[in-house]
Amino acid sequence: MALADHLPDSRATRARHMHLWLSVALIVVGIFSLTVGATEVSLGSALWKVVQGEALTRMEAIVLWDIRAPRLALGLMVGAALAMSGAVMQGLFRNPLADPGLVGVSAGAGLGAITAIVLAGLAPMWLALAVGDQLVPVAAFLGGWASTLLLYRVSTRRGRTSVATMLLAGIALGALAGALSGVLVYISDDRQLRDLTFWGLGSLGGANWTKVLTAGPIIMVSVVVAASLGRGLNGLALGEATAAHIGLNVQWIKNTAILTVAAATGAAVAVSGGIGFIGIVVPHLLRLGTGPDHRPLLINASLLGALLLVLADMIARVIIAPAELPIGIVTAVLGAPVFLWILLRQHAMVDL
Repeated sequence: MALADHLPDSRATRARHMHLWLSVALIVVGIFSLTVGATEVSLGSALWKVVQGEALTRMEAIVLWDIRAPRLALGLMVGAALAMSGAVMQGLFRNPLADPGLVGVSAGAGLGAITAIVLAGLAPMWLALAVGDQLVPVAAFLGGWASTLLLYRVSTRRGRTSVATMLLAGIALGALAGALSGVLVYISDDRQLRDLTFWGLGSLGGANWTKVLTAGPIIMVSVVVAASLGRGLNGLALGEATAAHIGLNVQWIKNTAILTVAAATGAAVAVSGGIGFIGIVVPHLLRLGTGPDHRPLLINASLLGALLLVLADMIARVIIAPAELPIGIVTAVLGAPVFLWILLRQHAMVDL
């Protein structure tokens, strides 16, 4: 074990403390979020009824179990997926400005969702009956995966993936997806424009157990796999040649990172719409406190991402109650100043 691990002020110790505090905060905020909403339903009184053997009223059961519980579960998973994906992308590209949208996953998912919203009336009857009201999430997930596979095909030659080519191709594919989305927006009607606007701003308002059970397994498996990439991403930080010399399978690491981010981000965007800044701000905040080691960083990123998204969702529910603010607006308002502060802080440290 490294000597630094024994020092009380070491980054490894701070990372462990961060993991503990984030876990506790996540439990507290998660429980509190079940009490927040336009309808005044007390979680404490509901639990007391359960302890005494009394039955919950129909309204209490619906609000707590059918509305707030799946919304909390979806917020935890989406926040963890976006933050973890951002940390993986920044490690893979060795670029602190990287996020899941950099490789075109978000743009592809957006194109899929927009296509489903605008052209839903042209879908075959058997398809509409098969997916029901899950057409938009399914289309968004397939769009994200399609863009990722196309990006991987463009950037891979002779079994080796070029990170630089992937970065440039991701920008190009994102621009192409944006252009195609613009065409669909142009031909949409007023009702579809409203749906497109709200989907693009992001929301957990449509959370239900069907979405949780559909996206949940994909996100949870992706987060677990991504958490195992810590040592590999640490090696890539030294350069691909050095990582290969110390015995790491560089191509396997890149393939796993790309596919994991595609699965996690595609599933998250499919069920929540466009939510920005979680994937780029969370890894930055953690690096300031616990350093660049990806082994604790990836796990703590998932915890902090889940915590911040649940907090943002609580703000979105109460700030203009009984109406609801799109959560993407909240994350942008909170995330943009924090990101600017991080950039100014780094510039100040460089000047010193």
